[in-house]
Amino acid sequence: YGFINTCLKSLVVEKYGEEMWEKLRLQAGVEDSFLTFEVYKDEITMQLIDKACKILGVPADTVLRQFGEYFFEFCKRSGYDHMLRTLGGNLHEFIENLDALHSYLSLSYQEMNAPSFRVEKNGDGSMHLHYYSDRRGLCHIVPGIIGAAALDFFNIDISMEIVNQAEEEERTGKKEHIVFLVTQNPVFSYKERQKLSSSPQYLADSEKQVENYPNKEVLEKADTVRGRGSPICPVKKSHWKKIRGMIALGRGKLLRGFDPVYPKSLWIDPKTFCNGLPFHMVFDKELRVKQAGVSIQKIVPGLQTMGIRLDHYFNITHPEVPFTISSIQKFINSQFVFQTRREMMPESWKQRPMLELRGQMIWMEPVQCMLYLCSPLLRTLHELEERQMHIADIAPHDVTRDLILLNQQRLAEMELSNQLERKKEELRILSKHLEEEKKKTEALLYAMLPQHVANQLKEGKQVEAGEFKECTILFSDVVTFTSICAQCEPIQIVLMLNSMYLLFDRLTTVHDVYKVETIGDAYMVVGGVPVPVSSHAERVANFALGMIIAAKGVKNPVSRNPIQIRVGIHTGPVLAGVVGEKMPRYCLFGDTVNIASRMESHGVPSKIHLSSSTHQCLKHKNFEMTERGEIEVKGKGKMHTYFLVRNKAATENEIMGRP
Repeated sequence: YGFINTCLKSLVVEKYGEEMWEKLRLQAGVEDSFLTFEVYKDEITMQLIDKACKILGVPADTVLRQFGEYFFEFCKRSGYDHMLRTLGGNLHEFIENLDALHSYLSLSYQEMNAPSFRVEKNGDGSMHLHYYSDRRGLCHIVPGIIGAAALDFFNIDISMEIVNQAEEEERTGKKEHIVFLVTQNPVFSYKERQKLSSSPQYLADSEKQVENYPNKEVLEKADTVRGRGSPICPVKKSHWKKIRGMIALGRGKLLRGFDPVYPKSLWIDPKTFCNGLPFHMVFDKELRVKQAGVSIQKIVPGLQTMGIRLDHYFNITHPEVPFTISSIQKFINSQFVFQTRREMMPESWKQRPMLELRGQMIWMEPVQCMLYLCSPLLRTLHELEERQMHIADIAPHDVTRDLILLNQQRLAEMELSNQLERKKEELRILSKHLEEEKKKTEALLYAMLPQHVANQLKEGKQVEAGEFKECTILFSDVVTFTSICAQCEPIQIVLMLNSMYLLFDRLTTVHDVYKVETIGDAYMVVGGVPVPVSSHAERVANFALGMIIAAKGVKNPVSRNPIQIRVGIHTGPVLAGVVGEKMPRYCLFGDTVNIASRMESHGVPSKIHLSSSTHQCLKHKNFEMTERGEIEVKGKGKMHTYFLVRNKAATENEIMGRP
């Protein structure tokens, strides 16, 4: 189920971050999120674990153990905490009842294929844990889960090692059977350690209470019973712990346990017993039926013939063991699920789904028979109707009645939850697509206007014009552009300009200058606007050198020779602001713009023409420049100008932004 994959994602994100999950997900080729109640292929989980091992460089058993520990915490956080805590009073009982928990969960997660557990106590206090699963290679999750549960619920530290991996004959339906040796050592909580180490008065008081206790001989007797593992607390404290562990009954009388009282003879007649427990069965070592409840007789009439073999009428579907007394006795603590055999059912049942029974086995040593106390395994009212049964067929004391009704309600809630989860996932995907489209729109907007200006316009604010005391402006155009246009098709001109402007646009990013506009073959950039920088002249100069180199790669559509461009640069103050509401533009105003344009128009092909103010900014910055002298500039009179030759400190690759 998606619950497992969601847990795995949560582990990766929590321990290693979102980026690691994204990398892992892409390599494994799986989706980003999983629906809790959706069934997914096992291959998805296996693929995620495999890729996690490779990316993290960690062995599979380490990853699986860590996942097991985290899965336990994830289950607690997901609302299963109280359910897990109440499974048993000690680790043995906890493990023994895991199958029952899985059986209950399968009412809701109907396609769940859970592992199975069987535990055996050893004389030295250790346990053998048998793990059965249809999935190979996941056994290392078990020590993680069981170890975390032991420490959290029972305050004990355990070690688990695999002692057998070969046994499979017991559970022919399962692909993997692993036997773990579980050994445990007591661990005291922080509070208990503090009391022991820092409260001698507490120990003295405990000793005094023991001395004065009326039933001192009981304590002395109890003192002879030692717990497993080496004692790690003072003897006097141990006495007091024993006192607290005893049960006080009557007038100060202390008992170590509880002894039940049984009647000399059973005060119930067979008829009442069979009516009161309508779904029970008793069978001997040869599986011959000795007794059966009235409801199961009604459904399986063959059981009315006492002495017939039980395995002729039923199959064991859980646990997957051979139908023999020895196999049943080995799994005596497991819940057993029987299913009726279709060929042995009455004609009226042939078209219905087979009836399943679930319950416990009790071995009755005096009569050498097995008692199977069971109830119909029904999850919903629909399943009840399919078998043409009624609530009245189930005994009033049987909680199966309530379970069917409660589960019907729970399944409806789960379906609603599933729908909400799907809608949530759809909204998440839509939100993701919306975010992607928003980024594209913003990228397009930021390509047309400076980012801070675009953000102000998006917020509906008025963009104030800004004065920049010093910036450097560049103009360029294509030499003989008019004659080229006269000899070419319009599409050829468009393709030529586009190829040239793509190269220039890339250079604006390399040298961090702002592209103001293009008009026909004219290209305009500025340094130091909209973000003032002291290196504006150097940036524009390097950009201009890059333009001359880039232009050599653009062919004239007529002659097929490289095109030539003129470049002019001037440094001075400008006023910058947004003009217009429809297709707004960020424009520069001032005499600096005019002079820069004049530098370009009075320039020389394949040369970079500089004004004296730009020359002044660059003369101590490792640029080689030559003097042109005084020239007559339209509208400005005589001006002293220069040519930029090269950057003495930068290579061509650096100018072009190549690796």
